Amino acid sequence: MTKYIIFILAAILLLCLAPMPYGYYTLVRFVSMVVFGVMAYKYYQVKKEGLAITFGALALLFQPFIKIALGRTIWNVVDVIAATLLIILFFSENKKKQN
Repeated sequence: MTKYIIFILAAILLLCLAPMPYGYYTLVRFVSMVVFGVMAYKYYQVKKEGLAITFGALALLFQPFIKIALGRTIWNVVDVIAATLLIILFFSENKKKQN
């Protein structure tokens, strides 16, 4: 997975803080589920179990098929935390590749 997809997903998640149509949130949940699922599998393959479990749990949380009703405020907090995790991961992986 390209590193820029991680950064783009973080931006998309932060955009959820703005008032958007309901369809946008559904699209974000689907895209997040796919990206987090792929990331979980990627980290599982390289034996990083902590990150694999984290991203697997995020994929389950964001999946759009069985909605988890947390309320807008809690979803905003989850979006910010997930985006922050992705941004940290983006920069830490770039730093490792430069060294």
